[in-house]
Amino acid sequence: MKKLVCHRRFLRGLVAAGIAALALVGCDDSSGRTNNVNNVNNVNNVNNVNNINNVSNVNNVNNQTGICGAAAGQLFGADHPWNQRVDNAALDAESDAIITYLQGNHASSWAEFRIDGPSDEPDNLYGITILRTDGTAASPFEPTDDHWSPDCDTAPVPLPAGGAIEGETGYTCDNDGDCHLIVLDPTSCRLYEMWRANVDGGTFYGGCLSVWDLNQAYTPSLRGECCTSADAAGLPIAAHMFGPDDITAGEITHALRFILPNENMRERIYVRPATHSTQATSAGADAPPYGARLRLRADFDLQTLNPAAQVVAVALQRYGMILSDGGNLTFTALNDRFTAHTWAEVGLGPSDLTGLEWTDFEVVELGERFAWDENCNCERTPLTN
Repeated sequence: MKKLVCHRRFLRGLVAAGIAALALVGCDDSSGRTNNVNNVNNVNNVNNVNNINNVSNVNNVNNQTGICGAAAGQLFGADHPWNQRVDNAALDAESDAIITYLQGNHASSWAEFRIDGPSDEPDNLYGITILRTDGTAASPFEPTDDHWSPDCDTAPVPLPAGGAIEGETGYTCDNDGDCHLIVLDPTSCRLYEMWRANVDGGTFYGGCLSVWDLNQAYTPSLRGECCTSADAAGLPIAAHMFGPDDITAGEITHALRFILPNENMRERIYVRPATHSTQATSAGADAPPYGARLRLRADFDLQTLNPAAQVVAVALQRYGMILSDGGNLTFTALNDRFTAHTWAEVGLGPSDLTGLEWTDFEVVELGERFAWDENCNCERTPLTN
């Protein structure tokens, strides 16, 4: 999201890697927006949040894709950019320069090409959880300082009983991480994505909320030009996630989400499909901007990877990966608590793609470069139904 929140993904990954010392950098509020915390009434009477962590009836999310008119394995219509193949797309004129920059400035990172999601730990809290609800009553939330106007929505959000936010066992943000809350409602065809969600003492607090209509044919400006979302680039997180069920199916049919440290992203520039950048980005003209789409080279030797990692690699060749947020671990996958299959079952671990190099990638045509600053006014696109 907009600020790194000192990325607890980074902390957990360091522990897993056995690294004892670290320095956290780049944590700042780069929104350039007005927060809504002073303009909303206190909602201590939030519905249905007192016992939600003690119930276990969250719907399995194995069938989270292929709903509301989308193709199997996808969210949103086929015309949306993340659902389109780019294996035959033209390369950007800056491709070589960007790859050279990444290879020279990010290749030594321990987090390079690690996957935040699969884990060798028995209590796996890594990755992002997508909850599916069928008829759960929506609960209002109290916006925090991480909720900005007009980028962020204020609609009530369903909290399925037994669910959890990113990095936690329930809805309480104990570890002070990104704490993404993602809820898919196939009945209303709504996708709710919230950054920094937290239920504390019966009150539902929330940072930036993005409500997406899965039936809507979004224009290139998505939720609005200069508008962020629960991800800094303004993109829907769930549409770029992959999980063990995808590995079992043998195919991922959409682009993947990838992240970089702010100091490795082009300063205050974004390209489609992104609609937003941040003031925390600080790299020069050879660095990739928010929204940059990289694809794995067609001549990459897939046999160097295990079978599960090969499924991911083929998706990277066909659909590529889109720079979506600031952080450390390159890839983000689903947590397997609410999926039909587990990461251990399909045989994909957090380090199984770390044999990749930036020189194995190339940059797809970036298109128009959009300048962003804190005065770039978010122009919201209304939901159509």
